[in-house]
Amino acid sequence: MTPMTPLPHVLALVALVLATFAIARTARAEDDRGFVAIGIGGFDVNDNETTFQGRIEYRSDRRFLLFKPMAGLMVTGEAGFYGYGGILMDLYFGRRWVLTPSFAVGAYEDGDGKDLGGTLEFRSAVELSYRLDDRARLGLAFDHISNASIYDDNPGTESLVLMYAIPLN
Repeated sequence: MTPMTPLPHVLALVALVLATFAIARTARAEDDRGFVAIGIGGFDVNDNETTFQGRIEYRSDRRFLLFKPMAGLMVTGEAGFYGYGGILMDLYFGRRWVLTPSFAVGAYEDGDGKDLGGTLEFRSAVELSYRLDDRARLGLAFDHISNASIYDDNPGTESLVLMYAIPLN
């Protein structure tokens, strides 16, 4: 059996990204707000060390090209924590639905929980939110945290979190 080439997967990902941009729109000025987002959910939902997680994020209203900066802190039920900073993008589908992909880098401490292989960890996430009348958002976020194999051990983990984002301005 020959190993699979990654080219079809890369092409499918590029097509998905282009299709998303074709049907979505980026924020208009009145939509471009800063947020404080809070969340509760599960950490390591894909594996055998599942535990509670709480999260708080600051999502800036400042834009650099298509991206906005963000920073956050996640804590787990096993005294683990992850402080991170990165970028996000809001893609709007109609007036109410917002898809927010993000990427961050940060420092992880496992506490009494899952060892992710090292302190430096990368986070990729996607959140689908419903925008309320007051512009607050209620959504579901899914993310993956991994050290990208910069350490010998790279178990990675996934989280599923209910998020509530409160507009700041």
